[in-house]
Amino acid sequence: MGLQTFRLPDPGEGLVEADIVTWRVAVGDQIKINDILLEVETSKSLVELPSPYAGTVTELLVKEGDTVDVGAPIISIDDGVGDAAPPATNGNAEEAQVPNLVGYGPRTGTAKRRPRRGGTAEEPVEAHEQVADTFSVQAPVSRRADGREPLHAERGTPTGAPLPGPGETAPVPTPSGGAVLAKPPVRKLAKDLGVDLASLVGSGPGGVITRDDVSAASMPAESIEAPTSTPAESFDKLRTAPFDKLRTAPVEAQQASVEDVRIPIKGVRKSTAEAMVRSAFTAPHVTVWLDCDVTATMELVERLKARREFADLRISPLLIIAKAVCLALVRTPELNSFWDERAQQIVLKKSINLGIAAATPRGLLVPNVKGAESLGLVQLASAISEVVAMAREGRTQPAHLAGGTFTITNIGVFGVDAGSPILNPGESGILCVGQIARKPWVVGVGGEERIEPRWVTTLSSSFDHRLADGAQGSTFLADVAAILNDPALALLF
Repeated sequence: MGLQTFRLPDPGEGLVEADIVTWRVAVGDQIKINDILLEVETSKSLVELPSPYAGTVTELLVKEGDTVDVGAPIISIDDGVGDAAPPATNGNAEEAQVPNLVGYGPRTGTAKRRPRRGGTAEEPVEAHEQVADTFSVQAPVSRRADGREPLHAERGTPTGAPLPGPGETAPVPTPSGGAVLAKPPVRKLAKDLGVDLASLVGSGPGGVITRDDVSAASMPAESIEAPTSTPAESFDKLRTAPFDKLRTAPVEAQQASVEDVRIPIKGVRKSTAEAMVRSAFTAPHVTVWLDCDVTATMELVERLKARREFADLRISPLLIIAKAVCLALVRTPELNSFWDERAQQIVLKKSINLGIAAATPRGLLVPNVKGAESLGLVQLASAISEVVAMAREGRTQPAHLAGGTFTITNIGVFGVDAGSPILNPGESGILCVGQIARKPWVVGVGGEERIEPRWVTTLSSSFDHRLADGAQGSTFLADVAAILNDPALALLF
């Protein structure tokens, strides 16, 4: 049989690594071509990787949570092809032909195959053969493939230290320095607690390190020492101890067990951090603010919900805000432009790719609606719902995140009135929408002025001062607010 090694494919968009999120297969599973093997997370999206081979999974070469470079081997699959190698030409074996999954590119390198069982001792031992033995029922699953040791000694051969005689104290076991026996969850616990597994002696069967072993090793030394007094003596000490010392003892013990939590910087968080730092220290930000009466917009939303065209769509004020942004950008194209440092040019974008900031379990993502200015309300509502749903479900592809020209972020859903947003790198403007709440507002003019409860929100817009001056930034925000205050004014744009 022949082993095929599947390498992490290039996800595109200039990405060079990905994080292993979830394996969908396990060693021994039978798979077909295009069966989903695993989920990987790049700095831009969560991607399912299908298999380009059919056969039996023999080894998972990386673990969940690992960060893997593009091109690195991640899984070995036995395709069931015979051991016989193809005839060699000019001293080199012809490369085996394998199924080519669309998007994975041509396969490079030569095929590897397992050495025959009857081979000589001089033949190199392949890694997948070691893994096959590792997952045998005769060996613990946590034993390293590169540190195999015989589990059964030859008959008649004594192993280990001699048993202590009557009345003698058993010697304290010490780490052997060999392969560490621990299951993956125990290894993860040890990593989180900062415990070196090589320094522990397992209390489980066959010397396997258990969770209790790791937990005990992570506790302060004084908390795991054996008691040196009888229960009666301990009670007497407790009865005669000062009251205030007893009162604070649990608090001190609790504080002693509290440790800082370190979270690896990777995936979406790493990408977001790099983008925000690049934007904050590259584009000179200016932010303008405006309170706006959006009562008419709220009434329009309710009327749209009752219409048949929007029956299957989620309608919210965000739809009207997005349309108002597209109309206002036509009048102030400087906020839909790009600073080309290399060419020393300002590029006015011909199309509006409207980004919608979405808070997802993976972090902040900003998918964009391509050509938003050309969409009607129904199409725009459908497009916004689609990109937001894909982001929250982890189905956003790199193409959905690239090419944005302007962004809307709605922090009002978190009960916040306003904020000072940071530009998405490469964009010239961003609109921040605060919560829409009932507030007292002056309506009418002259002698008809009166205070009424109205739906009010605060809009704030940041823009790149290299591309736009205060006049353009302020005009844009005023136009958006005017349309939200009276949606009928959209007919004038």
